Order: sequence, then C-alpha cells, then structure tokens
Amino acid sequence: MNYNRILLKLSGEILAGNNESVIDTNILKYFANEIRSIFDLGIEIAIVIGGGNIYRGAQSTSDEDKIGRIDGDYMGMLATVINSLALKDSFEAAGIPTRVMSALNINEIVEPFVQKKALRHLSKGRVVIFCGGTGHPYFSTDTAAALRSAEIDADILLKGTKVDGVFDSDPELNVDAKKYDSLSYSDVLKDNLKVMDLSAITLCKENGIPINVFNFKVPGTLKKILMGEYKGTKIGDD
Repeated sequence: MNYNRILLKLSGEILAGNNESVIDTNILKYFANEIRSIFDLGIEIAIVIGGGNIYRGAQSTSDEDKIGRIDGDYMGMLATVINSLALKDSFEAAGIPTRVMSALNINEIVEPFVQKKALRHLSKGRVVIFCGGTGHPYFSTDTAAALRSAEIDADILLKGTKVDGVFDSDPELNVDAKKYDSLSYSDVLKDNLKVMDLSAITLCKENGIPINVFNFKVPGTLKKILMGEYKGTKIGDD
C-alpha cells in the first residue's frame, strides 16, 4: 500500500450523471462502491466535493443577470453541503461510517470543521467529508481540498475527473491531445495548466503534498492508484 491517508477531490458535476437530474442516485451508489473498495483496505479517507451540479460560485451570465461574486461563492459553498449530505447517506447505506464537517457554521446539519476532531474521526475509521469550501468567498473547492490536505497531513491529494489525467489540450475535443504521466508543481504553474487553481497548486507545493489526477468514472481506478497499479498524472516535486 502506497498511502495511509488520502484526500479525494471530486467534481460536483459528476453527481449529475448523464441525465438532467441534479443528483443521480445511480452515481451516488457508484461513488459508494468505489469508496468501499478502498475503505476495506484500511485507508483513512477524506473527501472534498464541488457543487457545480447545483451552482458554481464563479459562474457568470450577462451583467444584468449576474449574481455578485460574494453571494455566488456562498451559494456554491452551500451546494457542496447538499452534495456532501447526499454522499454521506449513500456511504452509510453501504456500511461506511461517515462524518460531514463544514467550514460554514451550520451546526444543526453538519459538524463544524475542527482539525483535531477531523483527525480523530479518521483514526477511528470514519470517512470524513469536508464541505463549505474554505468558509470564505474567492476560494474554490480545489483550494479547500489543498488546504484540508495540509491540515490533516494527507499522503496525497487525488483529483477525480472525467479524463485519464492531465493533457496538453482538451482530449474530448482533440484526439491527438498528449497525456502527461508526470509534472512538477512548477510545470503546472509556469504553463498555467488547467489542473487545479493556482492557489491550490501553490499550497500543495509549499506543503509537499503530491497530486494525482485520474479518471474517477472508470470503475476500480481509484483502488489501482492506491495499490500502485495505475498512475494517472502525478504532480509533485520540481
């Protein structure tokens, strides 16, 4: 086993599946099965999920219809709470003990984020889902994932996407797109590769947290990465 404690960052859009629902229950079951496969290995698991299937804070429309950045970001944070509760319900139905901790103060629904308490949950074999972003506007869930990774001393930040790693162009639009097997933090920052927000990459670089970008939609890939059988794109030391 290559890692003992991981943080998994997932896009909220994946929860919508291929239909028009905001949250596809079949996708929730898929998530639960994937997490169960690594939970049974004894790995400590933390998760950050985005809210883009409901509302993305940075999204914009025309100037007349546009919601202000601060309110929009808080709406996006609340969307992550909804997604986290949905994940928690599906995980617990699969027999996975789970706790949701929020950067926003909504104690009637979820626990507040307290670093030492999060570490205790992980040590007790509970999956911990962090929601509410960083609790502040102007920061994405990528940055929240990097921040929480540092706070819990995660061995790696795994970013689950819908493609096999990081490419030099969009592989869904360009069949000749080249996949990178590995990149340094500086490569990502210098070339402005759209992997994660630059603030998230910088946080991981400063704290020595490796990142692995992989296709979460392919069953079993998450487990293969943790067993050292698949690479995705690894981002690490310069």
